[in-house]
Amino acid sequence: MLNQVHPHFHIFMAITATISLSSSSPTVFSAIPSLNIQHPPPSSSPLASSFGKFGVKLVSNEADLTTASATQALALAGAAVQAAREAVELVSGCGNEMGKYGSVELIARRKKRRKRRKGFDCLKVEDKDGQCDGGLLQPSNFGYLSPIEEEEFCLCHQDLARLEAAIRRIAETQEHEPTLEQLAKDLQMKKSSVDKIVYKGRKSRERITHSYRRLVISIANSYRGKGLSLQDLIQEGSIGLLRGAERFDPRRGNKLSTYAYWWIREAIIASITNKSRLVRIPGSMRNKMTKIAETKAVLGKKLGRLPSYDEIAEVLNVHVSTVRFGYERSRSPISLNRAVTDQGSMTLQEIIPGPEEMMPENMVKRQLMKQELEKLLQTLSEREALVLRLIYGLNGQTPQSYEEIGRSLKLCRERIRQINSIALTKLRQRSISDNLHIYIV
Repeated sequence: MLNQVHPHFHIFMAITATISLSSSSPTVFSAIPSLNIQHPPPSSSPLASSFGKFGVKLVSNEADLTTASATQALALAGAAVQAAREAVELVSGCGNEMGKYGSVELIARRKKRRKRRKGFDCLKVEDKDGQCDGGLLQPSNFGYLSPIEEEEFCLCHQDLARLEAAIRRIAETQEHEPTLEQLAKDLQMKKSSVDKIVYKGRKSRERITHSYRRLVISIANSYRGKGLSLQDLIQEGSIGLLRGAERFDPRRGNKLSTYAYWWIREAIIASITNKSRLVRIPGSMRNKMTKIAETKAVLGKKLGRLPSYDEIAEVLNVHVSTVRFGYERSRSPISLNRAVTDQGSMTLQEIIPGPEEMMPENMVKRQLMKQELEKLLQTLSEREALVLRLIYGLNGQTPQSYEEIGRSLKLCRERIRQINSIALTKLRQRSISDNLHIYIV
């Protein structure tokens, strides 16, 4: 693991060489058995013989000097041996430390390289407040499940799905959710077994969604910009993942990631079709709108201008009304509470005109006309006025036929027609009816 020689290693080698050259006693180096240093044979000089015989009494000055020198040499050799030991420990400890940190850095580089290769570094999306979106956007640290784990977790998830189906079935018959005792009795199980199924099922769902979150994010990332945010796409993809795990059969030899891929993609596409717009558009119409938009872009580049409805319809071989309908439905709805400008507080609802009948002058005109009709009806008999009110809906109700009025008044259809004719003839002869001409456009 060491790519370079540590600096203290040279110091250790220098000390070792000095000791081997300056000292002649084999007992000094016997304290370092792991260094395997070749010692020179002991010298046959008088100094060496006197150095080895510490019990001999020396009386001459030269012998005293020799003994003192030997003692100093022994002390120096002991200090050198201690320094050598510390150098060996320092070199070995530093090597282990470098090896440990080198392996950690290598693992970190490999993980970062795998993330960059899969394209997950771009998933840190900032929202409008400048904060990073967490939760579903962050890839999970869990790896894919092993075949044994896939089988175990999917079976627990399927047991919980069957339990939830039983709860819905009982709730439909009893019009309320069943209690734990009722559910255990219906399934012929113990209450502890039901609790265990619920606990294991929820833990299994959590582990499945965490382990395959990277797969969901990679699929959802390819459908961005089609009407739903990335968070919504990941949520819908996770629902599709659990739906696929509910139908997964490990005995067929497939992996859960391979089987659930289609379910995840199908759930995301269905959510875009059903939830991307405020007003839902059928799938066939969405396909036509997509073709119309593509044809519009191609013709716009070719002609250098915006193509007309007729030109697009001719290329697609469809009716002009279909192209016009696709254009109208492709527009996104705008809220009436939206501000007209960024600086002002006036909304679109305040400046957009309403229906003509809701205009103040038309409402006053209609009220005056009702008063004139009441004056005319007061000149008729009670039965004639009632028949006219029922036939023309003057009392605010739905107009009725002669037969319906006859059944309510216990008269025949012909008699009701005669009463209506007589009443209209009387109204034409009244001078007050001339005031109604001003309301006729």
